[in-house]
Amino acid sequence: MKIELKKGTPVAVKKLVFNLLDVFVAVGIPIDNTDRKLERMAKACLAVGQIKKHFTEALSSDDGRFLKSREVLAFENKHHGERIADSSYDDIRRQDLKLLVEAGVVVNSSSTVEQATNNHSRGYALSPAFATLLRNYGTDNWNNALVGFTAEVQSLKEELERRRNLQKVPVTLPDGKTINLTYGEHNELQKAIIESFLPIYGFGAKVLYVGDTADKFLYLERESLERLNFFVLEHEELPDVVAYSTEKNLLYLIEAYHSTGEWSEVRVRKVKRKLKESGCTANVVSFTAFENKNVFKQKAKDIAWETEVWIAETPEHLIHFNGYKFLELHKQ
Repeated sequence: MKIELKKGTPVAVKKLVFNLLDVFVAVGIPIDNTDRKLERMAKACLAVGQIKKHFTEALSSDDGRFLKSREVLAFENKHHGERIADSSYDDIRRQDLKLLVEAGVVVNSSSTVEQATNNHSRGYALSPAFATLLRNYGTDNWNNALVGFTAEVQSLKEELERRRNLQKVPVTLPDGKTINLTYGEHNELQKAIIESFLPIYGFGAKVLYVGDTADKFLYLERESLERLNFFVLEHEELPDVVAYSTEKNLLYLIEAYHSTGEWSEVRVRKVKRKLKESGCTANVVSFTAFENKNVFKQKAKDIAWETEVWIAETPEHLIHFNGYKFLELHKQ
């Protein structure tokens, strides 16, 4: 397969990219994408295997060397003719390697070490079976290696599914229902929001929506939200947890902060505009939840006025980013 590659790509690397795309086709990886995205995916795969000139160099997770996103980016820049900005390192995880991980071509350290799916410190390596397949490319043993890879991928997917099921985070909703979140610090904080925050400050609130790192619409009470004229759920500003108190007519929009997601001034304005357009009938209060004070201090300057903060390590207290309305509480 031939595509138009980025100018400056060394001839040897071009050959590697074209051959790797042929391998992708052989193992069933979709390649119906733009030339640039296919090139980025191929070069990221080469970098993960630490391949510079030939497939025989391919290393795998069996070699114990996992590359982090920034290291993959640096490898591409040094050996594959790229000039990707360091600030784009997260594109490696979210775009270039995403399909390869799903296909079993690339594994990450969370496959062998219990880590959150959105942990930025995790590393990537070629699966042993795919590294073997690459090393046999163009040899008489290619067909045997291809059969071996296909069988290994099926086994790997079954094992990873079993591990994911074991690592679920059970959460009990206020009405007694149980949902299971995927393992991770972000979802542990969501569990604290539902099981600790709402019983204290929720005025009998019912959970109407919970997003998960693996399933954005894990729990959804669509009809209840529609009765409140809540805006379309596909909107990008949807928070992690939505709950509603009939007693106070309060709609809680709660974000579990983990590296991103605080209620900033810009985000609050967007959501208020959407709610006004949809004719929402509830009184809305926006909360940013933090795991501890240290994390909160890092983002305090970005929190919007007229919103609230809850810190899981001190669950009985709130921080109000408001004006004079609470000063009456301090009268002697």
